[in-house]
Amino acid sequence: MLFSDFLQIIAVIIEVAVTVIAVIIATRQKKSYGWCIAVTFGLFVLFDIGRLSALPLTEEAHALIFLVACGSMLYGMWLMYRELATSGSPRR
Repeated sequence: MLFSDFLQIIAVIIEVAVTVIAVIIATRQKKSYGWCIAVTFGLFVLFDIGRLSALPLTEEAHALIFLVACGSMLYGMWLMYRELATSGSPRR
């Protein structure tokens, strides 16, 4: 096994952990941005597993997965920003 493959496997494990934590944030904390984070990192897992296992996905499919993941994270960040902006917490 190449060292780069080993690093990719470690990255997938971390991405899975982030996905699980994001689902916990969405369900237990009732934060909708948790779902956006979960979708983003779930798609990253799909993207990376596709690369590791040489799934027959086209370049367009890989690009679409990445685009949707980035869009999901952007929306999640917007939800976090709105929550912070409307919370009325004092600014430092």
